[in-house]
Amino acid sequence: MCKLIELTPVEINGHTFLAVTVLLPKTTLLSISNDKGYIMCGALDVGLLNEKLKDRKIIAARAVGVRTIEQLLNAPMESVTAEAEAIGITKGMLGKDALLKMV
Repeated sequence: MCKLIELTPVEINGHTFLAVTVLLPKTTLLSISNDKGYIMCGALDVGLLNEKLKDRKIIAARAVGVRTIEQLLNAPMESVTAEAEAIGITKGMLGKDALLKMV
């Protein structure tokens, strides 16, 4: 049986985050989170979070074209939620830097 879900701790400047890799048919779902927010691969619908789920005040950012957790950490954020912007996360910021804004 192959492993479909992998959970891995990721340490950035002394802060621990949880990386989740989900192997799906023809794609991989990636996210890295803590108790405040998360970054994710292109599967994240930032528009939905900003519009339909606005009242939940979700702190999240998305990178596109990434295939590994390492790539997600080093990729520029392509879009961010309004709540993420409110704490200083911006488009173009690297994933690892966006996560550090969530501590």
